[in-house]
Amino acid sequence: MNETTTTQTAPEHGLAHVMPLKILGAVWIALLVFTVVTIAATRIDLGPGNLWLALAIATTKATLVALYFMHLRYDRPFNAIVFLTAFAFFLLFVGLALMDTEAYRPDIIPGYAPAMQSP
Repeated sequence: MNETTTTQTAPEHGLAHVMPLKILGAVWIALLVFTVVTIAATRIDLGPGNLWLALAIATTKATLVALYFMHLRYDRPFNAIVFLTAFAFFLLFVGLALMDTEAYRPDIIPGYAPAMQSP
């Protein structure tokens, strides 16, 4: 054998990025804290703001999961673009559904429609 063969390093296998347990533990604790915040937010009446608060908390938790547990923080930028594109379409669909729900709110929630005049 020649010397170049014996001094070569092992080839890269393209395995996932190894995360330190300290970071994973911190993210896990942050997710638990946001879960407690979600439960506490249900006890506060913000009117229509409750929906937006719940969506903001859920988006923050989903971002933490995607960045650290799905390893998007350390992955190729193309994968982040694909994820953000899918997320943008998700927001579009949720937005359209919320607009539709708002348009039909009087039919969905009994007693929410304006009082009708008796003839």
